[in-house]
Amino acid sequence: MVQKRLSDHIADDIMSMIAIEKRFIPGDKLPNENELSKELNISRTTLRESIRILVTNGVLEIKRGRGTFVKKDFDVSHTMKSLNNLSNTRIDAKDLYEMRLIFEPEAAYYATIRATDAELQRILEYGQQIEQKIKLGMDRTDVEQKFHKSISKATHNEFMDKLMPVIFQAIDAGVVLSQKNERATKDTLNDHKMIMEFMEARNPEGARSAMKIHILHAINDLGIE
Repeated sequence: MVQKRLSDHIADDIMSMIAIEKRFIPGDKLPNENELSKELNISRTTLRESIRILVTNGVLEIKRGRGTFVKKDFDVSHTMKSLNNLSNTRIDAKDLYEMRLIFEPEAAYYATIRATDAELQRILEYGQQIEQKIKLGMDRTDVEQKFHKSISKATHNEFMDKLMPVIFQAIDAGVVLSQKNERATKDTLNDHKMIMEFMEARNPEGARSAMKIHILHAINDLGIE
């Protein structure tokens, strides 16, 4: 795994201030170097490098004699994708699956409670499409994303929806690895069926447990440590 530098982590922190905390919006000026480096507990050299990363990625702009600003045309809706690409480092599969383990069982729980009948039907349809593609030996990356995205949307929690670009990285990596692993493919079929059965029965605790089992199976089957 390629380790992130401190400046990459700080760039991520500043990005979070802009897009998640909404402390700064497009057009806003950032605090001066002394204030921001003190708040983040870093040197001004590290801060400058982090700002350079964000300038290169079109998030910030430096106006000579005036300071550093969030670019007016910065698209906050693509935050998570931008955040993932900031340092051009490869995110470790273990980190991604840990994120899924924290996030997706709870998403399944709330989706089971809150999904409309139409949303629940859409989740079940995507689950069935995954099953068909596995049986036919077809690539299922796109429909896997749709399945998990539809669960996230059914939570009716906007922040959960914003995290899906991160989750997609883990799903994509898992599909590529599992398609070469017969055990992983078999577990995916069984686990998805269990998730759907609990959701259809409107059993949130069961759905949460089934999703957790599904991700733990993937971690074990794919040798992610």
